[in-house]
Amino acid sequence: MEKTTVVIGVIGADVHAVGNRIIEYAMNQAGFNVVNLGVMVSQKEFVDAAIETNAKAIIVSSLYGHGELDCRGLGDACKEAGLDVLLYVGGNLVVGKSDFEVVEEKFKKMGFDRVYPPGSDIEQGIRDLTADLKNKA
Repeated sequence: MEKTTVVIGVIGADVHAVGNRIIEYAMNQAGFNVVNLGVMVSQKEFVDAAIETNAKAIIVSSLYGHGELDCRGLGDACKEAGLDVLLYVGGNLVVGKSDFEVVEEKFKKMGFDRVYPPGSDIEQGIRDLTADLKNKA
């Protein structure tokens, strides 16, 4: 059976690499083909990598609080490129204290399928992704 390809990376000017490596490891262990773009990844790099690899999902991390700005327009960029991918985001996505439900709603309006708060369990994300991929098939 062919492995499902996912593109992961840390968006914008964010250089937090540890969580990204944990996500890569866990997703590899779960049987995914992981294309890790690393840190300081632009929206264009996410879109281009998803096209080149025929990825089924893009998983964006952001820990420095500027995820809202960095992610704005990514859902539209995926649609414009003709990508039919699941779009996930997680981490410390906004500056300051915000009710997570408000943050989640903002990102869903931007086209993200799943939004995770800081400290989320990657195993939950993998379960969600597996279920979402089955529902999409």
